[in-house]
Amino acid sequence: MTEAYIYDAVRTPRGKGRKDGSLHEVTSVALSATVLNSLKERNGLEGHAVEDVIWGNVTQVKEQGGCLARTAVLASDLDEMIPGLAINRFCASGMEAVNLAANQIKGGAGDAYIAGGVEMMGRVPMGSDGAAIAVDPSVAMDMYFVPQGISADIIATEYGFTRDQADQLAVESQRRAAMAWDEGRFDKSIVAVKDINGLTILDRDEYMRPGTDMQSLGGLKPAFKEQGEVMPGFDKLAIMKYPHLEKINHIHHAGNSSGIVDGSAGVLIGNKEFGEKYGIKPRAKIRQTCKIGLDPTIMLTGPVPATQKILKDAGMAISDIDLFEVNEAFASVVMRFQQAFDVDSDVINVNGGSIAMGHPLGATGAIIIGTLLDELERQDKETGLATLCIASGMGAATIIERV
Repeated sequence: MTEAYIYDAVRTPRGKGRKDGSLHEVTSVALSATVLNSLKERNGLEGHAVEDVIWGNVTQVKEQGGCLARTAVLASDLDEMIPGLAINRFCASGMEAVNLAANQIKGGAGDAYIAGGVEMMGRVPMGSDGAAIAVDPSVAMDMYFVPQGISADIIATEYGFTRDQADQLAVESQRRAAMAWDEGRFDKSIVAVKDINGLTILDRDEYMRPGTDMQSLGGLKPAFKEQGEVMPGFDKLAIMKYPHLEKINHIHHAGNSSGIVDGSAGVLIGNKEFGEKYGIKPRAKIRQTCKIGLDPTIMLTGPVPATQKILKDAGMAISDIDLFEVNEAFASVVMRFQQAFDVDSDVINVNGGSIAMGHPLGATGAIIIGTLLDELERQDKETGLATLCIASGMGAATIIERV
């Protein structure tokens, strides 16, 4: 089978997903085009250089509607002969784009792809697509649908995680992210966002709060307690499904959950012949990919079964992995992963994660693959695993290996 190699990975800085955020006036199309243009320029791509652009985005309405991938290609400097495919696997959309591209290459369907994603959460609010899984009673009631924040608190209750543990993880995420930026660990991959006059709008993740400590987090109210206990009372629905819990322990708040931000990321993937044609060297190969479904109510435990599946499929053990990126959707997601595999925290999210820097839904999967690759190179390690939890009860994972 043909190998699929990662040749390059870039991302924009993540902007606050609010009207006062630096990227609020930048559209999803423009931010995507920034990433596409960077990959084209950095690698000397010409003409119909890649088979397709596969682009993830979650809230596919308004400016993120239609086939955003194709629109982004046309708005970029890429050749118009390159098509585009927009996909949605919720929070793993950017990863699924990469995995799909890699598997297309392995199957002989083209020499190269650009894959990644975007989410402008400040311009196209999460949930504004009115998805049936959340609003159609004939679907939602049958599957005991609860919002993701409630699911995160269910995980904390089920597996015994405390508010202090969640806050400690959040403080550490902030510390690591600040250190990574201060030491220039993201420099290889960051593409500054500029306006039409070429002036820089944003060149650094702006959501971070490096001064975060246990005291400041201690003053925050649980974000999902009222939603669970009062209106509309999702805790009762959850306990109908999991009666052994008796009561949901609400430990999550804005400080130990992922941030609402704007961002985009892309990965250039190709076979050996593609690299030889353009005179570029591969940085890693995509060794294995996977996706899996699971309980849609607790929903966010996906990184555990996804990791179990991908390791089995690859014929590997958890000890074969040097570094991990586990998306920090909520603190309990990462804590559950650590608990399940007894993995040292020193090799998980070495440079912080979405609690500190934010989670632009459709882009994050591609972001963490690029971050993992950069860190493997920095530490001169060989193999890394990236994984995400996914809304409605799914998980996805990717194993990369340096070459």
